[in-house]
Amino acid sequence: MSEKIVNDFSITIGTVNGSGSQTANNTILRSLFKMGIPVSGKNIFPSNIQGLSTWYTIRVNKDGFTARRDAHEIVICMNSNSFSQDLANVLPGGAFFYTDSIKLDITRDDIEVYRLPVKDIMREQKDVPKQLKDLVANMVYVGVLAQSIGIDLEQIRTALDYHFKGKQKPIDLNFKVIEKSVEWAKGNLEKTDPYFVKPMNKNDGLIMTDGNTAAAIGSIYGGVQFMGWYPITPGSSLAEGIIEYLPILRKREDGKHTYAVIQAEDELAAIGMAIGAGFSGLRAMTATSGPGLSLMTEFAGLAYYAEVPVVIWDVQRVGPSTGLPTRTSQGDLTFTHYIGHGDTEQIILLPGNANECFEFGWRAFDIAENLQSPVFVLSDLDLGMNQWMAKPFEYPNEPMDRGKVLWEEDLEKLNGDWGRYRDVDNDGIPYRTVPGNKHPASAYFLRGTGHDENGNLTEDSATWTRMLDRIKKKYYKAVEFIPAPIIEKKKGAKIGIIAMGSTELAVREARHQLETEANIKSDSMRIRGIPFAEDVPKFIESHEQNYVFEMNRDGQLYQLLLGEYPHLADHLISEAFNDGLPATAQWILDSILIKEKI
Repeated sequence: MSEKIVNDFSITIGTVNGSGSQTANNTILRSLFKMGIPVSGKNIFPSNIQGLSTWYTIRVNKDGFTARRDAHEIVICMNSNSFSQDLANVLPGGAFFYTDSIKLDITRDDIEVYRLPVKDIMREQKDVPKQLKDLVANMVYVGVLAQSIGIDLEQIRTALDYHFKGKQKPIDLNFKVIEKSVEWAKGNLEKTDPYFVKPMNKNDGLIMTDGNTAAAIGSIYGGVQFMGWYPITPGSSLAEGIIEYLPILRKREDGKHTYAVIQAEDELAAIGMAIGAGFSGLRAMTATSGPGLSLMTEFAGLAYYAEVPVVIWDVQRVGPSTGLPTRTSQGDLTFTHYIGHGDTEQIILLPGNANECFEFGWRAFDIAENLQSPVFVLSDLDLGMNQWMAKPFEYPNEPMDRGKVLWEEDLEKLNGDWGRYRDVDNDGIPYRTVPGNKHPASAYFLRGTGHDENGNLTEDSATWTRMLDRIKKKYYKAVEFIPAPIIEKKKGAKIGIIAMGSTELAVREARHQLETEANIKSDSMRIRGIPFAEDVPKFIESHEQNYVFEMNRDGQLYQLLLGEYPHLADHLISEAFNDGLPATAQWILDSILIKEKI
């Protein structure tokens, strides 16, 4: 065996979709996390229900670099259909585990090979019901891997307890198979690969979560009162998170609900309901993905022009059309920015980690109500559905900000003299009332057709221009509410890296590699919202070259930056690529080194 490699490698598990491997994979991930080792887990799964190949990759890194890597040091193959691919993916010197049901030849002599006795161990498990044997069989690779690399069995049991919510029977059933597998590995597996884990304390005070759950809880903390939704991957689990946690976090002593969640007949109905609820004064939202957002286009234009606050989460996947439903992307940016025919520019938030999914979950409502406008939050499948380390969520320290609402006493002071679309403060933002206001002057007509400052129907050209120009003024006012970009400086840096969303970890690791491997120092700016903050052009101007990294084909963030700052075109270099997989530091590193000719 060569020198030990501790807490610095990737584990990839190849199984069949629908085989129940997710329980086993999450058990490994959570056990390593509870050992204090920085980790991340990414699921690459097909869009069918079951039968096709699926992979789960766990990145283990003592320094906290947990972005996806293309390298696979440890590969576990439980699927004969992916055997050749899994075998080829193992790095030289790596470890390859495969189930005894696969009767194929090993054609490599530069890796360590271990056969998993799945059939033999499961044959002995008389207390496992027949219908569960294929599911529980995944625990064989959990036990053998635990013995091989040194995963703490107590942490494995804790992970099972978490997964099964303390239900003793399934916990014991699965743990018994793990113990038998550990026992077998102790007596039969001669370890010849260098990969080990050891406890650390890097995760103190952290939790593991996915972005969709974080967004759901953040929305609840933000006071969501209505959600209309229609199922779509990868947005469904955000809605399901709201359904799960609302009864827990929003309890009343009298047992009555202060919220409504409705699964609509389609995406048009879902956003239509949400806009109606927003008009009614409720904090309203929907969640979808690209194809669903396409169907919401006309309603998005209505909310924009009628100035109705509503929050729309788009958990992006690969398009166009149905595309790759279970792969990640950042391909909806320009579409969302201009969604709605005619002259529209929508407000967009761009979370980059689970904590920001939580924060933007509640903050989006404040922004929508302050600006009386739709607010789109663009997450993606990687951020939304995969497991991330995060700080515990904290209740918002700011009171809900409902913006410019006129209540009965306000209208009384005005003697009822007000207009729904009057710009009395000269900031582009009018005042509104909500249904239920008892003052007789409260009511107004809501319409998406041409209207004047009082909401009255008109097709007068000058009025139309005046109204649309005011909404444009409101759009630029949004800069005051949008989260500022995250800028990280390095003394002596000559180049800038610009990115958004879930590429955060890949950028962080790539910057470290650039400096340590090529002596190139870089500054970075992660944009968190549109319209762009004042810091954005300042950052671009401060570097001769700024590389814009994003997960789409056409460089959509780059396009928007060019459109806003055409005079800075010479300072921007587009580095766009999307194959449906999460970004890697290697992609960023290679792209820059080629351009810098190193």
